[in-house]
Amino acid sequence: MFNKILEETVNLCKMPSPTGFTRDVTDYILSKLKDYSCNAELTNKGSVLAHLGGVGNPLILSAHIDTLGAMVRSVKPNGRLRITKIGGYPEYFLEGVNCTIHSRRLNKTFSGTFQALSPAVHVNKLLGEEKRTDANLEVVLDEKTFTQEETSNIGIGPGDFISIDPNVVETESGFIKSRHLDDKAGAALLLELARTIETEKLKRKVYLFFSNYEETGHGSAAALPVDAVEILAVDMGAVGEDLETDEYKVAICAKDSSGPYNYEMTTNLIKLADDNRLNYAVAIYPFYSSDASAAIFAGADLKHGLIGPGVSASHGYERIHREGMEATYKLLELYIYKSQ
Repeated sequence: MFNKILEETVNLCKMPSPTGFTRDVTDYILSKLKDYSCNAELTNKGSVLAHLGGVGNPLILSAHIDTLGAMVRSVKPNGRLRITKIGGYPEYFLEGVNCTIHSRRLNKTFSGTFQALSPAVHVNKLLGEEKRTDANLEVVLDEKTFTQEETSNIGIGPGDFISIDPNVVETESGFIKSRHLDDKAGAALLLELARTIETEKLKRKVYLFFSNYEETGHGSAAALPVDAVEILAVDMGAVGEDLETDEYKVAICAKDSSGPYNYEMTTNLIKLADDNRLNYAVAIYPFYSSDASAAIFAGADLKHGLIGPGVSASHGYERIHREGMEATYKLLELYIYKSQ
C-alpha cells in the first residue's frame, strides 16, 4: 500500500499543473477514480469531486492538484522571457532551475531555464549580492532566438504558462525530494483512499475534493457538496523553526494565517493520533492558508480541519519521508472509519 502511495506521489509531481493549467492532472485523477469504481465528476471550475460512499454526517476530504508556477509576462527585446509568478515564493528559488513553456497558440512546449541577468560569476561580480526579482530574473529559452520577433514567431508570447521542473528524486532511505510535493503528496493519499476504501466500514458519508486554485487562494471556495458538515484539508505540514513538525510525522494544524481551525475536529484528530500512537505534531503556521480556510472564507457552513505529512523547504525544493506519509494515511483511515 505505502509503496503505491509513494509511486503515485512521484507520478503526480512529474505532471505539470501550475494554477490555472491543471487539466492534464484532473483528467488523470478522473481516470484513476473511474478505475477505482468511484463516482466522480469535473466541476465547472475544474476541480474533481468524488463520492466514496457512506451515509450521514458528510465529510469532505480535500487536496489540491495545482502547484506553484509562472507565466510569460512579456517577451524581451533579446528574445528572452520576463515572468510573473503564480503562487507565493521568492524569486531566488527559481534561479538555475529548468522549466517548460506551454504555448497557447501552438499547443506545443518549449524548454528553458530560469536565470539571473548576466549569470556568469566570471563576468558579473555582483551576482551574489543582487536580490532576485522578476526584473532581473528571466527565462532563457533552449531555442536560437535573439529578438522579440523571433521568439514570437516560434509561438511563445504573454500569457503562456511556465511549469517548474520538479526534479524528483526518490531515495532508498524513504525520502522523496521534489518540487510540488505541496500538494501532490496529499492528492496521492486521497487517491489511495479511493483505491482501498472499505465502504461497509465507513461511519459517515465521505467525499473527495481535488481543487485546482489553492495556490492563489480560492481552490475550494466553490462547488462543494451542499450537504457536507465538515471539511478536512490534506495538505503539507510545513517544517521549520519553532515547530515540532518534521518529515517523519503527520502535522495537525491548530491555527494558521486564517485563524484557528475547528476546535472539535482538531481535538478529535489529536485524540485519534494519541490513542493510536501515531507520530504527530500539533502545528501553528502564521504564513499558511488552506482549502479548508478558503471554504470558510467563501461562506461555507462547515467545521474545518487541516492535516498533512511533514514537508521540508515548503514552496522550494521540498522533501517528505515515507514515515510521515504513513502516519498521515493512518490518521485519515481512523477519521473516516472510527469518527462520526
